[in-house]
Amino acid sequence: MADQRKCENDSVPALRFEGFSDPWEQRKLGDCGATYGGLSGKTKEDFGHGEASFVPYTNVFDNPIADSERLEAVEIDPKQNAVKFGDALFTVSSETPEEVGMSSVWLSDQPNVYLNSFCFGFRQNGSFDPYYLAYILRSRGVRNNLVLLAQGISRFNISKKKVMELEVPYPQLEEQKHLGSFFFDLDSLITLHQRKVDKLKTVKQSLLEKMSPREGENVPEIRFEGFTDPWEQRRLGELYRKNEERNNDGLGADRTLSVATMAYSEEGNGAAAESLSSYKRLRPGDIAFEGHANKVFAFGRFVLNDAGQGIMSPRFTCLRPISIQDFSFWKYYIHYEPLMRPILIRATKLGTMMNELVVSDFLDQSIPVPSLPEQHKIGALFAKLDSLITLHQHELEILKNLKQACLEKMFV
Repeated sequence: MADQRKCENDSVPALRFEGFSDPWEQRKLGDCGATYGGLSGKTKEDFGHGEASFVPYTNVFDNPIADSERLEAVEIDPKQNAVKFGDALFTVSSETPEEVGMSSVWLSDQPNVYLNSFCFGFRQNGSFDPYYLAYILRSRGVRNNLVLLAQGISRFNISKKKVMELEVPYPQLEEQKHLGSFFFDLDSLITLHQRKVDKLKTVKQSLLEKMSPREGENVPEIRFEGFTDPWEQRRLGELYRKNEERNNDGLGADRTLSVATMAYSEEGNGAAAESLSSYKRLRPGDIAFEGHANKVFAFGRFVLNDAGQGIMSPRFTCLRPISIQDFSFWKYYIHYEPLMRPILIRATKLGTMMNELVVSDFLDQSIPVPSLPEQHKIGALFAKLDSLITLHQHELEILKNLKQACLEKMFV
């Protein structure tokens, strides 16, 4: 794909497509086109209806290439500036200088599309490949220069005039097309993987809802074949007890567990060895949570330990299973908010500053529980779904890191 070369100066990128070797120029945006303003002369009543549309601020802010379906309605007004294919759109105001001058390129031929009043447009004269323009305006070098143009104290603004004086890297048009196409394809792959992750998360949430009984019921909507018996109402205190086991035999700080991920935490390595005797000993299947919070459903979420034996700070409350349970099933079941919220509300002692989850009241609550074989089936299904989600998230992160590395090396 590309030919890597050592750079003698800043006008040649570190990584280039084969066949391109000329130094890049620098050109002022103002020499390559002209600006226009967003919607003007409008009142609140003019929005939300009409045959025209406008590109909202957040669409420009979020996307190097504007989403042509993410528009809002407004009446047709011939006096307004219509957005055209290839136009670059810039935000003019933000609460931080780092977010001023965010850009997006419009790549649609839709009629009667205007720009919101908090942005301005730049109509280039054909000097830029529009895809290349979209990514070069978001590159680190150009963004750093735009941030320097921000002015203000509590809110920061940027002027069209200053933006037009900005110089941007300018390779020959054919190289621009290669670069624009490469990053567009990379973004398309990233979007595809993000959609897969989002879809799997939606499927998981839907199955959690349909494979758990509704409040007041004991049979879920969807079940595995062969399971027909109602789920049994069981007191949590019949299934779990409060775990007060201490670290009396001296597991080291390297065995400290993090409640956020229930994985071994390097943060514990600095703890003094003599203080670790007060830490709680956790075994596989134990549930940990923080017992104080300022909101009813914010008790440092329930986490089931599937990371092996370890120790945890005494400020966390720990529960240990009394009878044999399927760990995978409970790992997901204790996170199901429609089930847990009413239990937590009933077991919460409200305070002036902080609320307390009363463990004895919590364990006195009853919930529907399936048989152990059905627990195995449900737990295995959600474990597979999580593995798929993790796989696609990993691939997504690889693509995002690849894009970032290419942005660094393929732009001056």
